[in-house]
Amino acid sequence: MTHYSHTQIGTLILAVLGLSVLVLLIFFLTGPAPPQIFCVAILLALMAFLFSRLTVEIRDDQLVCFFGPGLIRRSFNLADITGCAKVRNSWLYGWGVRLTPHGWMFNIAGLDAVELTLADGRRFRIGTDEPDRLSAAITSARSLRSRCS
Repeated sequence: MTHYSHTQIGTLILAVLGLSVLVLLIFFLTGPAPPQIFCVAILLALMAFLFSRLTVEIRDDQLVCFFGPGLIRRSFNLADITGCAKVRNSWLYGWGVRLTPHGWMFNIAGLDAVELTLADGRRFRIGTDEPDRLSAAITSARSLRSRCS
């Protein structure tokens, strides 16, 4: 059973990577260009595919977050989450998969996030455009799970 599901689209990432691919392909197709230009365009298109969106779901006893089609993912047992809090990331942390001073982070756009505190003391940040709703869903799913145990 899914308690929460939200997908955030990385519009700025898609626009920048898409425009870059388009410029490189035009350069490659209209003039003498080394074949490496085409390879870079393919690599950027692959990055756009892999990092186009960030989905966060709470299913049964797990919180799962993944980029794009799901090749890059993390999952956490709700029992291992000891706390969650709405936080604001520094713009220096960037987007994508990052190691920050606050632990690992998945972020697709913006600066808002929810920081998970895990039972072993590690922290993990999930960037989101709805931090209040995600934090409430995590808290609710954790309390529901503890009542059913």
